[in-house]
Amino acid sequence: MTFEKLQKDMIAAMKAHDKPRKDAISSLVSAVKKLAIDEESRDNITEDIVNRAILKEYHAAKDQLDTCPDSRAELKAEYQFRCDVIGEYLPKLMTREEIRDYLVKNHADLCAGKNRGAIMKTVIPELKGRADNKDISAVVGEFC
Repeated sequence: MTFEKLQKDMIAAMKAHDKPRKDAISSLVSAVKKLAIDEESRDNITEDIVNRAILKEYHAAKDQLDTCPDSRAELKAEYQFRCDVIGEYLPKLMTREEIRDYLVKNHADLCAGKNRGAIMKTVIPELKGRADNKDISAVVGEFC
């Protein structure tokens, strides 16, 4: 996903007077900008930065939805809509099988050592934005 595509979608939602959609996409644009500033690449926003920001926002929206009480139906519906809109922009994540193949191909020596901490410390930065950390942890658990 490119930053320009996000901005174009936000403008389209504004023109369509779709305030809830515009707000959800606007939160993504803000998150991307913040992450780019934090990583000192404000003028060069890569797809990697955009994907990591989208994943982070999706997990935050999902947590909001999961912790919202059932008695607050209108709020829960708002959180669900936001989660659905952000979900449209989620990058394709690696499956557990793909993660397993990646570990065997690139880190067979680490996996043989069965040191979970060392494996996680090495692999998480490499797969950041391409795989869910929970899936990485589950696959590493199988090796250890």
